[in-house]
Parts: sequence; C-alpha cells; structure tokens
Amino acid sequence: MNISVVIPLLNEHESLHELYDWIAQVMQSNRFSYEVIFIDDGSTDTSWNIISELSQSHPEVKGIRFSRNYGKSQALHAGFAKASGDVIITMDADLQDNPEEIPELYNMIVNDNYDLISGWKKKRYDSVISKNLPSKLFNWAARKTSGVKLHDFNCGLKSYKNEVIKTIDVHGEMHRYIPLLAKNAGYSNIGEKVVQHQARKYGETKFGIDRFIHGFLDLITIWFISHFAKRPMHLFGALGGIMLTIGFGFSVYLGIDKMFLNPHGRLITQRPQFYIALTTMILGTQFFVAGFLGELILRSKPNRIRYNIKNELNLKESL
Repeated sequence: MNISVVIPLLNEHESLHELYDWIAQVMQSNRFSYEVIFIDDGSTDTSWNIISELSQSHPEVKGIRFSRNYGKSQALHAGFAKASGDVIITMDADLQDNPEEIPELYNMIVNDNYDLISGWKKKRYDSVISKNLPSKLFNWAARKTSGVKLHDFNCGLKSYKNEVIKTIDVHGEMHRYIPLLAKNAGYSNIGEKVVQHQARKYGETKFGIDRFIHGFLDLITIWFISHFAKRPMHLFGALGGIMLTIGFGFSVYLGIDKMFLNPHGRLITQRPQFYIALTTMILGTQFFVAGFLGELILRSKPNRIRYNIKNELNLKESL
C-alpha cells in the first residue's frame, strides 16, 4: 500500500462522489496503489450512506463512522490508526483541497525525504474579514510561539511518513498543530508546499470565528505541553518560588520596619505591604501544590477513550 488518503468529514454528502472520482482519477493516472479512508464525524445527512455505497463498489474505500460529532482531531486520530500506506495524505471533504496536489506531496515525502509536508493556501477564496485576516493573525502567533516556520498551520492538505502519524497523538482540537506535535516527537524535517485553494462548491463552512479563539487557547496549551508536559513542576515550581520570594521579602521588610525603624507606627495589618506579602505567599504555595499534582497526574493517568466508532467498512487494524 503506497498512499492512504485520510478524509474527515461532517455533512458533506453533496461532494463525496465527486471527491472520490477526482482522487481515483489522480491515483490511477499516476499508477499509485492507494486507499481512501472517510471518517464520518457524526453526520446527520446521507454522508454515511454514500460512503457505504462507495465502499461496496470500490474496495479501496474504507469508512469509519462515529456515534456522534467528536471533532476533526478525533476523526484524524481514528483515520491515522487505520491507515496502512507508506505515505499518508490528509485533506478536507468540501472540494476546497485539490487532489491534483497529491503526486507532488507524495514525491516530497518519498524522494526529498521530508517527514511532513504542510500545504499553504497562499491565495484563498474565503471571506477576508471572517477568515483571511483572523487566519493570518493566528498563523503569525503560531509561528512565533512554536518556532515552526509555516505560513498555514490550519491547511487540511498535508502529507506524512507513516511513522509520523503512528507516533503523534492528535486529540482535543490539536489538528491545527500537527506539525508542532511532529516536531516535538523528533520529526524536524518539515516542509511546506503552496497548494491551490478552491472556492467551496457545496454547502457551508462548519467553522466559525470561534475556531480562532479556540485555536489561540490551544496554542497556549501546546506551548505548555511542549515545554513542561514531562515536568510541570519546572513551571509551577518556578512561579511558586518567585511568589514566595516576593512575599518573604515584603514580610522581612515589614518586620524590620516595625521592630527597628518605626516601632510606634501603624499596625502591620494596616499596611498594604502586608496584604501583598500574604497574597503572594498564598499564590506561591498554590503554584507549588499545582506542580506536585501535575507530577502525580502524569504518573498515574489512564488511557482514555476519546470517541466511539459506530461502524467500519473494509477496515482491518493497522499496526
């Protein structure tokens, strides 16, 4: 098996036949051996029926159906677990990603020995105000925070070595940061390719402006995970130490001032420095406790099931 095409989707029944036919034409014209894995993330339309029909007519079509909507990251996680290709291509199901890009994405992994290639939709057909400008701001922040120099973190069109997708753990809404997850896992040979972006042909976008808010929050999360996931005490202990040092310094100052410099002045509890010292020492203690709890959780966390699969088509477990 040379290529696995992993396609998460939600209510995209209008585009599925056209998308598959396009992918098949590209694969066959390039004589690729391939599989197409559709992950139905809780669609309420006839998407699963279409995937079932395609799988019956085309054995290379695989299907995974979630019992409800779990999100794109969980859909990719399920698809990655089943993918058996040497090279994995991810793309969206709305026809905004062009399957004609697949051969070059494949060659950049196989011939140029990249671990991961991320698409860059340099020219976009989205709304400038609602999507383009927030996307540029988000990508700028992601580059500065992560150190991964990509122009378009959120492009769904990417290619990977098989070992990369079998190593990284995509969950929550971390699909935007797969290149950073790969980098943290030791796969630093990450490239970028300008890809064609097409106007949406059917339906409406499933993502609103709130995805960028969630994206920035996830960026903070993944920054923390990148630097302190293995040792949370390094962060919380440092913050706790700073707070306790400030509080202790104010306490010493108040004690010296009251005992030697101004013994007949105001009561210590009437001075603002007392409350600064009290607050910072309490915060410092809490940071230390948070660090200890983080260390304990890391050492005892169980493996959690993040989604429930309702149906599968033409699939075997991939190692």
